[in-house]
Amino acid sequence: MSFSYLKNKFKKKKEGEEKAEDNREIIKLDELEQEAAEEMAQKKKEEEELITQVMTRINEIENDIPRIKVSIDTLKTQINELREEIDRLDKVIKDVMVLYEIVSQQINPFKDVDSANPLLSEIQELSEEIESLKAEIAQIKSDLRLLVIDGMDLDDLIYEAISEGGV
Repeated sequence: MSFSYLKNKFKKKKEGEEKAEDNREIIKLDELEQEAAEEMAQKKKEEEELITQVMTRINEIENDIPRIKVSIDTLKTQINELREEIDRLDKVIKDVMVLYEIVSQQINPFKDVDSANPLLSEIQELSEEIESLKAEIAQIKSDLRLLVIDGMDLDDLIYEAISEGGV
């Protein structure tokens, strides 16, 4: 038994083993490629579903934008109408105050306090009404500020006030 014989014998085993290992590696690579392809297909499908959901939500938002714009425009006009009404009330109050000043200059309210003067009681009533109007206007202004800050729906508030019998 020569050394060359043994050498050939071991070479044959190594070559046979390499072929078996090569086949194993090919099988493993094929399996890995299939798994990778399946994972990629799954990820692609998930991404497509996510994109579909996002596009659906974007379409919903785009559909809501015109309605929101109309609501904002309506609120702006209502706020402007309320401002005009408040300005009108301010003018009325100023007119009443001027009238009060004219009456109070002609009649001294401190004169004849004990006597039953109908003009004095009328002037007193007018001044009380003016004070209540001032308080109501101040309340309306603060309510409007709250409405603008909180972004409440004026239509709902008006409907509630009317339905409660406030107007």
